Amino acid sequence: MHAADLFCDADLATVAASCRRVSDYPAGLFAAANDVPAGPWCYTGAIENHPDLIERIATTRPLAGNAAAVVRRVRDPAMLRTALADAGLRFPATFLTAEDVPTDGSFIMKPRSSAGGHGIVRWTRGLAEDRGPGTATHLWQRWVDGLPMAAAYCLGKETATLMGTSRQLLGAAWCHAAPHAYCGSVAVPLADLGDRVRDELHRLGHLLGEAFGLVGAVGVDFIHGADDRITVIEVNPRLTASMELVERATGLSIAGAHFAACGYPPPKASSAGAAPGIWSKAILFARENLTIDAPLLDRLHRLAVPWTQQDGWPAIADIPQPGQTLARGRPVVTIFARGETIEDSSARLVARLGACE
Repeated sequence: MHAADLFCDADLATVAASCRRVSDYPAGLFAAANDVPAGPWCYTGAIENHPDLIERIATTRPLAGNAAAVVRRVRDPAMLRTALADAGLRFPATFLTAEDVPTDGSFIMKPRSSAGGHGIVRWTRGLAEDRGPGTATHLWQRWVDGLPMAAAYCLGKETATLMGTSRQLLGAAWCHAAPHAYCGSVAVPLADLGDRVRDELHRLGHLLGEAFGLVGAVGVDFIHGADDRITVIEVNPRLTASMELVERATGLSIAGAHFAACGYPPPKASSAGAAPGIWSKAILFARENLTIDAPLLDRLHRLAVPWTQQDGWPAIADIPQPGQTLARGRPVVTIFARGETIEDSSARLVARLGACE
């Protein structure tokens, strides 16, 4: 496996045959893709926001994932809303300009090229006076009350497997995350969801395959409402950050399942095996500019060893390379925890993140 991304973290560099840090992200990914041996490729991160890049790289090597045309359709709010409505599923009112959007905070403004919840703000009168009636870079979506969650699917030509669900951690102060920013996940067993939610999630998976032609690993952000129904917020047509919780609990290789669903042999690397329980993860963001030095990395290693032995999988991931200086607000590391219950796993996660500061 060869990798290229914005960070080239130390643990990724350890397992990859080569790892290239792309400074001019994402445009530099095209050159990076041409520098590795021939073979299929797949994308993660927020590359769905750059369908032209997907199209360009796909002309040079086979794509194990969703093509640019598929991405454009499923990321089009109007097309997604229509397909969901026809299936009896919910999607919040969404506008491409703010001309008729109430300014009472009942709507949010978010980047059309959204990723990780960054840039989301409540739409208020003061903000409207600053921004004006519209911009080509943002959209407006009604705020939906409820529990923010994510669903992880693996879609085949005629199959739609719901691999797992998780509760999303958004804007958590104990992660030093920005408001609305994604900063982690806590697995939620499917058995804990109501029958109506499970039914809607299963119908949603089949809809995404049949109406949009999605294949492989696909994530969906949704709100679990008090009425035991779901409201789809957006579809991420690729492997997502919460899927590794499924991998740790079940031993399923998400990458293997993804490549197989896309019609390619799975990578040689396999999962470390199942460690049943409720898994959770949190991203620690830098409170101030932070230089990654040897004492910091040694401290993280000493913390990770007993946690890893306890849980059966690496407890700290996305470890930055020494010598880097991370700006305030940038992700530092990802912390994992395993427990018997959601409450137990969450409490361990908060404690571990606190110990890493």
